[in-house]
Amino acid sequence: MSGPARSSVQLKDTNRLVPSRFPPAGILDVIAAPEDLQAIVELEQWTNDRISNELGILQTISTEEWVLGSPQATVVMAAFCHPKPTGGRFSSSQRGAWYAGFEIETAHAEVIYHRTKELEEINVFEARVEMRLYLADFDAEFHDIRGPGFSKYYNPDSYADSQALSELLLAQRSNGILYRSVRRPAGSCIACFRPRLVKNVRPSAHFEYRWAGTKTPSIAQLSAR
Repeated sequence: MSGPARSSVQLKDTNRLVPSRFPPAGILDVIAAPEDLQAIVELEQWTNDRISNELGILQTISTEEWVLGSPQATVVMAAFCHPKPTGGRFSSSQRGAWYAGFEIETAHAEVIYHRTKELEEINVFEARVEMRLYLADFDAEFHDIRGPGFSKYYNPDSYADSQALSELLLAQRSNGILYRSVRRPAGSCIACFRPRLVKNVRPSAHFEYRWAGTKTPSIAQLSAR
């Protein structure tokens, strides 16, 4: 089977949900240039573990890719600097990606699946989680695996093949991957590898997910902004 082809896309209002405690403004929002970073680090004196971890991974990303000195810069860069310990479907524990659903329903489905799985591990389905929606636009070329022939990258229980693909494509300077949502088959998602390609990021609604004894939570919109 040949590798995935590239598709040029223009996407508006893609949907990414993050925990509401995620900072709406942060260290990278106020840095105008990469050379300013050292002064900020010295000011913090490396006492903040979250910032220390974030800056450690940031140093592995080329400065040409950094998003700095603009609204939501920290939100964008944190997606790459705070990968999960086991990685994501198309990202590793060493470098994250900006994941987003084309549709809000897809973003909800992804959040619900992963949070419910965490609750299953402790067998407790009494929980409340708040998330904030961020909208973003894309206008670039991405590898596209939404067609037939790529089923091994959609394993619902393993990221082994999909992470291997993303590692290969990242080394080839890919911008990212367009793929079908595993948690909502009717939906589509993007995993963007390049921070500077995440455009026009703006905060939107807050949502609350509430599990009340079952695996299916209720969803309530807490605010429009």
